[in-house]
Amino acid sequence: MGKTFVLDTSVLLHDPNSIYAFGENLVVIPAVVIEEIDKKKNLQDVIGRNAREVARELDYLRTKGSLSKGITLSNNGKFKIELKHKNMNKLNESFSEISNDNRILAVALNLQIEATTEQVILVSKDVIMRIKADSLGIECQDYTHDTIEYNSEVYKGYTELYISTEKINEFYQSHFLNISDMRKTNVNFNLFPNEFVLLRDQSNPNKTAIAKHNSRLDKLEKLHYGEETYWGIKGKNLEQRMALEALMDDEIKIVTLTGKAGTGKTLLSLVVGLYQTNEIKNFQKLLITKPVIPVGRDIGYLPGDKDEKLRPWVQPIYDNLELIMGTKNVTKIDDTLIGMNRIEIEAMTYIRGRSIPNQFIIIDEAQNLTKHEIKTLITRVGEGTKIVLMGDTEQIDHPYLDSVCNGLSYTVSKLKDQSIAAHVHFKKVERSSLAQLAAEIL
Repeated sequence: MGKTFVLDTSVLLHDPNSIYAFGENLVVIPAVVIEEIDKKKNLQDVIGRNAREVARELDYLRTKGSLSKGITLSNNGKFKIELKHKNMNKLNESFSEISNDNRILAVALNLQIEATTEQVILVSKDVIMRIKADSLGIECQDYTHDTIEYNSEVYKGYTELYISTEKINEFYQSHFLNISDMRKTNVNFNLFPNEFVLLRDQSNPNKTAIAKHNSRLDKLEKLHYGEETYWGIKGKNLEQRMALEALMDDEIKIVTLTGKAGTGKTLLSLVVGLYQTNEIKNFQKLLITKPVIPVGRDIGYLPGDKDEKLRPWVQPIYDNLELIMGTKNVTKIDDTLIGMNRIEIEAMTYIRGRSIPNQFIIIDEAQNLTKHEIKTLITRVGEGTKIVLMGDTEQIDHPYLDSVCNGLSYTVSKLKDQSIAAHVHFKKVERSSLAQLAAEIL
């Protein structure tokens, strides 16, 4: 019999390929959803782009047969567009407003009453929509196809390991340990590529050392870069030293950094980016960008040219540049670095379609990106480029994303077993004691 999944507009605008995510079941789109997609297709943002992609996909499916009667998808699932919403009277009695959401609910309710399959499930990214569906007795769920599996063991990029005094002394002397030797005493000992390890002496837990997993040689190695100072900035804690190691390692092409505000993600990324581009010249340019998710009117409403419009959104970048350069004169930053074309601060909208070789790219607030936007950005990367994605997965401004359903978390989960990727999760706030207190208890 299978199941029937009714998709609302938010699901399609979140993932244009969502109709293929439900296996060999029936996927239904209410006709009113098509109207809502049509209203979004002219927007010049990710929503507009997704709306246009949905329209193209539906137009392609139209060539396979009648969408109102139903067609077979490439994954052997069924798909149709449903016009019937005969139960609007019941919804009008329950909710005062006659809206498109209520029409979608009416379609789901009608399919449930007719019961042509064993189960009818409404799928929506809209929390209020799911609440209304539940109040009507309609089974409903969030769209979780691109959600990482959440548990207490979410990958943090590092682990802690207790070893014998002899082994930790060996590490101090030779600066490495063979992992094959450690597996002899612990057959379940496994590490991801570039995963960091805090080694502790079993006899004296205060005796520690930091190591990084070299998957190519199957060794734990001491930090080569993490203990150094760059442009006057040195790692203040364990996670910051690990992050510096990953950011400076030329073999690592993509670094993901997560953690609360004030933990040093942006500062360390900028320091290393400046050092790599201006000091040792490993890269031609430092490119910095972030998604513009407004709380209110968007960037187009602001006066001025592109750079003037963008300035309020990237002010935290300038704040960190001022700290690094030891100056309060923003004009000097513009003249010495941006004016020399060594730093480019760009709106994310203008990156699509570009090829970006030999650059150090920093993407701030990456938790506000979907997995499709992350993929679009990473596929812009050319030869010799390094990319850094960072953000706080607990501070998301996007209406359809959360801590386990966002591009940054998805990237961390998918790339953790790749030798060119590294991840560090920051725990300690270093901005100030007040910032640390606020992060912990407010």
